[in-house]
Amino acid sequence: MYPSFTGSARRPRQVNLSGRNNNPFAATAASKHSSSPQITQHTVAQAQAERLQRYQERLRPPAAGTIQRSWRGYRTRTHLKNAWRQDWDAREVADAAAEGLGAPNPREPTPYKSEQDCLDQLTLLVHFASQREPSDVDRLILFARRYHSFITETGSTAPLDIWTFPLLRLGRLTVFMLRQFQSRVSPDDLNILLELLSAVTSTIPQQMASYSKEYFGALRGVVSNSKTVCNMQVVDKGPLEEAIVALLRPTLPNTAGVYESFAAQFLPTAEIPEDILRTISDNVRIEDLARAMNQPLSCAPPTKTLPQSMNREELLWLVAYFIFFCRSANTSPTISTDTVYVSVLSKYISHLAKDFALRIDAATTTFSVPNDAVPSPTTVSHPPLPAFVRTEVLSLINREHISGLLAGAATPTDLSKASLSQSDQTTNLAVYALTLLRAFPGKGDEIRLWLYYGSTSRKDGGAESSIPAIKYHYHAASQTSIFRLIKEDPKHALTLLNPGARRRVNVPTVPNRDEQWQVILLFLELYPMLLKVMDDEEFLTGALSADHTESWARRSALALEQVKDLTVFLKNLAFSMYWNAAEIAGVEEPENKSSIAEYFSGNLAALSENHPDRRSWKSQDATIAGLPGMTMSYMKGMVTGLLRMIYEKEYVLYPAWQYLGIGLTEIILSSRRRFLPPSHWLMTQWFEMDHFIPAVVQEEEERHKIQESYSADGDEGAESQDEEIEDLEGRDNLIGTQRVQQVRNIERLKRQQKRASKRKYLESVTPRLEILQNMPFFIPFATRVQIFRQFVLLDQIRRRHTADPELWRFTMMDAHPMGRHKAKVRRESIFEDAFDQYYSLGDGLKEPIQISFVDKFDTVEEGIDGGGVTKEFLTSVTNEAFNSMNGLDLFVENDHHLLYPNPTALDERKELLRQAGEQEGSPFHNQSTRDLLQRFEFIGRIIGKCLYESILVDIHFAPFFLLKWALTGGSTSASRESNYRANLNDLRDLDEALYQGLLQLKNYPGNVENMGLTFEVTDTLFPSDRPSSYHPSQSPIQRTRELRPDGSNIAVTNANRPTYIVNMANHRLSVQPLAQTSAFLKGLGTIISPSWLSMFNQHELQTLVSGTDSAPDMADLRRNTLYGGLYVIGDDGLEHPTIQLFWNTVLAFDDADKMRLLKFVTSTPRAPLLGFGNLNPRFSIRDGGNDQARLPTTSTCVNLLKLPVYTDEAVLRERLLYSINAGAGFNLS
Repeated sequence: MYPSFTGSARRPRQVNLSGRNNNPFAATAASKHSSSPQITQHTVAQAQAERLQRYQERLRPPAAGTIQRSWRGYRTRTHLKNAWRQDWDAREVADAAAEGLGAPNPREPTPYKSEQDCLDQLTLLVHFASQREPSDVDRLILFARRYHSFITETGSTAPLDIWTFPLLRLGRLTVFMLRQFQSRVSPDDLNILLELLSAVTSTIPQQMASYSKEYFGALRGVVSNSKTVCNMQVVDKGPLEEAIVALLRPTLPNTAGVYESFAAQFLPTAEIPEDILRTISDNVRIEDLARAMNQPLSCAPPTKTLPQSMNREELLWLVAYFIFFCRSANTSPTISTDTVYVSVLSKYISHLAKDFALRIDAATTTFSVPNDAVPSPTTVSHPPLPAFVRTEVLSLINREHISGLLAGAATPTDLSKASLSQSDQTTNLAVYALTLLRAFPGKGDEIRLWLYYGSTSRKDGGAESSIPAIKYHYHAASQTSIFRLIKEDPKHALTLLNPGARRRVNVPTVPNRDEQWQVILLFLELYPMLLKVMDDEEFLTGALSADHTESWARRSALALEQVKDLTVFLKNLAFSMYWNAAEIAGVEEPENKSSIAEYFSGNLAALSENHPDRRSWKSQDATIAGLPGMTMSYMKGMVTGLLRMIYEKEYVLYPAWQYLGIGLTEIILSSRRRFLPPSHWLMTQWFEMDHFIPAVVQEEEERHKIQESYSADGDEGAESQDEEIEDLEGRDNLIGTQRVQQVRNIERLKRQQKRASKRKYLESVTPRLEILQNMPFFIPFATRVQIFRQFVLLDQIRRRHTADPELWRFTMMDAHPMGRHKAKVRRESIFEDAFDQYYSLGDGLKEPIQISFVDKFDTVEEGIDGGGVTKEFLTSVTNEAFNSMNGLDLFVENDHHLLYPNPTALDERKELLRQAGEQEGSPFHNQSTRDLLQRFEFIGRIIGKCLYESILVDIHFAPFFLLKWALTGGSTSASRESNYRANLNDLRDLDEALYQGLLQLKNYPGNVENMGLTFEVTDTLFPSDRPSSYHPSQSPIQRTRELRPDGSNIAVTNANRPTYIVNMANHRLSVQPLAQTSAFLKGLGTIISPSWLSMFNQHELQTLVSGTDSAPDMADLRRNTLYGGLYVIGDDGLEHPTIQLFWNTVLAFDDADKMRLLKFVTSTPRAPLLGFGNLNPRFSIRDGGNDQARLPTTSTCVNLLKLPVYTDEAVLRERLLYSINAGAGFNLS
């Protein structure tokens, strides 16, 4: 039965209308018995073939007739032209015979007898001459010589109209002959042809302009020809130079087309002789050339642009010649007068930025690449730029050129309403400057410095005053619609950064979005340069000064109200860039959120589940403002860095305008104060703070899972391997052949791309962490401390499966002995013993350790380690490591007794080894220097252990050193201290005398060159067998180093002294102590994740290490104190009478005595960050006997005060004050 939905079981009839047999068992088409449809198809195909055959037969006779007619026409034309050639030759022979010559002599031509004879021969010549006939070249040369003689002898002026068409055909013929036969003619004949071309072009320039493309193409061939160029002494340059400029000199209706052909066809020629270039520069019109080069670039597709019609090498020569012509014209282009010039250079340099960046300082040697090399940008060396191109391009990077760009520019107005000329001036300057910075990264600081020195002028009540570049660019940036919109609401930034992103708020349309971003970005590039060379006084008072004799930095300073507006803009922009990283990059969000506050609800489960796989995440970075190389990541780092630089000036002197009436020198205070309200930096209104901490902790868990997945792929190990290679060996010292280095570079490039992908993925799934690590000041300090402790707790649970150290010890002892975590330490050599026994632990130092103190007879001291012995061990190690009197000399103090790594420690160790006869690079030499750096690394681990265990130590570090801690984490920071940027103000914390000297140099009104300074620095070393660097009996050793390449030959001048100051600060703060600081931070990062450290600034990090600077809260201490012995609180809940006397006495102490008491008991005078409830171990008091004459004692390892049972408050006060001021020693009970 056939099933159906109709109720009928009858199978429906199948009708085949295709003409094909669907039966697989039927006969095939080749069978003798074919089916009827197949026979039909065969018949139709046969009829079509026959029809096509008949059609081809009909076409064959007409085709044959066409071929025959064409052949007869060609043969007739050939015969006719040959007849004309014979006629032309006969006339030339007749003319020669009339002059008594047997035959025409091309070397000694005779002029034509009359103008008509010349015209007749010319007309006949252009009718038969062909570029495919070599003999016609000789006829053209003969005519050219006779024509030149006729013109010279008769002095004939421009011919009548009847000459125009023959001359045009003659000029065209000459152009094609030059292109076809230039390598076959002698130099003399080539000169004759060039002279003919010049004469014709000078006579009918407008008509010849229609062949400008072929014209300059032929001349390019003449210049490029190896014979012509190599034997230029044979070829007369005069005719060639005249031919080149003949079409450029006159002003024609088609001048734009002529100059476009000149730029496209001739200027890409390599190695044009300089004397020819000078002739061209004397005749070329720069404005027309600039417009010709600029116009094609702005044409929309499908018009082919000028760069698209050339290869990159040709474009390099084109740009170089354009710069040469501008320099030869003795013009000083400014943004106000040469907008087209600046626009042309901006576009072309931007197009060639990669070539300039890679080849401007490339080595002159090249090598061949094996055929089996993997194609990659790093497999071949980049050839250096040609000498001429390099010279011309570098001429753009000088102070006169860059600083003068702003001269004469109009004061910027609102760019959204500005006139076309004002908008063009501001945006063209921004594009040009940003393009130079992208194309020449190695010259970035110099370009910023010269831009910083630029100025424009304005008339103020009839008097003309100059506006510093910084103020000009800030005014231009602040007047943009983008600046105002982002300042109003950070939600606007998403749409303004990526117009294609989903809009959360209505943002007004910004028509010239890219131009406004360009103006803003230029200011963001320049302002950090000012902050580097500006001291605090200039930062505060510069905007108030009207004296033009003040320093340029003071005159460039922004008003504090402007700084406030700038920080609001930067805060909102940075917040949106981190929070909306995925949307800005063009990646769809995993879930639809209605508001920013809703996202901060703490629910990340859905985010983790719905987010795209991190392996499919693209590492490509979007560009901003239409500028190649200006990526979103670069802009994010720039905005974050500038925002942090301004934030670091938070603690500056009191605002000076409040004291102008009494004189600035009388009110400068030694302490530093905020210049903005504390709440100014917070952005808690954009977060749901009740759920913020759990949300951040969950993001940290997500981040850890992602890193573990990458570690499973081996990425983390490869990253650390890359860092080791770069730090210890360097690119130039890699061991192996070039082939090995190439393969290694390729693999490193792949790993870098994978890490970039990982970073972008982390930015998208952990926005709160990114904000905390890069802009921690958005969140209150107390909240960040709680987050830090939560991170530590998570890490402890992850490693130990418990946060209780005693439970971990019990588990370890039950499974196997403590092993490496257990050590004996001698009190007289505590640091050395700790280093020998615990350095090999690495990050295992995070786990609880078991310490046994022994005396010189190896007798173990009595005591139970409930955490207190560990605290005593850590505080003792730090005291010995940072004490300059113990002979370690690893850290030194500044004038304010603040510690930082000894910057000369490594150089002194190397000098000592050199004096001992050890060669640098020998095994013992390497081991000795490595041992020194390992000690710095171990100290970093100890400090990290103290932070990890919430143990406060009374150690105070220099702010510039702590700042390097804060810059070791975050997506825009480096893994070590390389993100730290030295500045003049940080130098004050290192060397006050050097700071004051550089300050005087910066403000010196006279000629700095009279000081005889060069870009060199002298380091003083004190090598000794006893490592005490500043021992007075030692003889110092001077080591001179250059601050920049060839610095010994570069004098410090008024113009480059800011660069000298920056280089000096960078050497003292970064370069000299680099190895020591990196080793310390490596050890610190082993225990405390660098991303955790980046949540705090330098002052907050000091608070984490040693506690708060404020006076201890005795009421909080009383609430969190534990009592033992007789002092245990009974069932009645009342304190012991002696305890009541104690607290009455302590509460009456002044702040200094309260801090001394705290230091007496806990070994540090500062309270814990989150109160005494977080003190580990807790503050404790127990009875110390009934002897009224006995002094109070302590066990600082367990924060225990042993207080005798005093019955008189006066006696208690006297004994307690004596003890805390006497500094009683350690007494283990």
